Amino acid sequence: MSELQTVRLFPGLEAFVQQRQSEVDQISQDRKEELKQLAGYVRDESQKSSPVQLVFICTHNSRRSHLAQIWAKVAADLVGLNRVRTFSGGTEATAMNPRIVASLKRAGFQVNVEKESETNPTFAVGYAEQAEPLLCFSKVFTDSFNPQNEFAAVMTCSSADQACPFVAGCDLRLPIRYEDPKVSDGTPEETDIYDQRCRQVAREMLYAMSLV
Repeated sequence: MSELQTVRLFPGLEAFVQQRQSEVDQISQDRKEELKQLAGYVRDESQKSSPVQLVFICTHNSRRSHLAQIWAKVAADLVGLNRVRTFSGGTEATAMNPRIVASLKRAGFQVNVEKESETNPTFAVGYAEQAEPLLCFSKVFTDSFNPQNEFAAVMTCSSADQACPFVAGCDLRLPIRYEDPKVSDGTPEETDIYDQRCRQVAREMLYAMSLV
């Protein structure tokens, strides 16, 4: 492990992560079994010289898949798994939801618009000074921005899981579903529900990568 290089997160984000790391008891045993499968894939692929590629898939690639992509990369870098590359996609392209952007900022990420677009802007999501920001925008999971083979396809919603019984090119297809925070849009609970989902995804990706 001595050759691994870990990152130092932005201070606010570091505090957020430390709190999530103390909440392992909030992850159910069934969920831990799913996350262990993800950890096992990363562990096995880490023995190879090529990057470890994870593609998180949801219907619109607007909320849950972005959270999972971002938190999986942060969690991997924190334990020195620098060759892990994370991506996201949908069965259709829409836009990264502004409520997710706001929730990420509240967690301590630095999120800036990298490429302007009225319908589907590209966001640069920063988490550490020494790490390249993640470029996040909505796309179909087969988009050329994403790997076309040698990756794990992680299905983050039931609709995408049912719509994509087969994902071409993947080594592993693994459902790790999350409830859609969209149900709270326009309600007084909106901010709390989005932050709950952000915390859950963070907690679980941190747990998975800690097992590798």
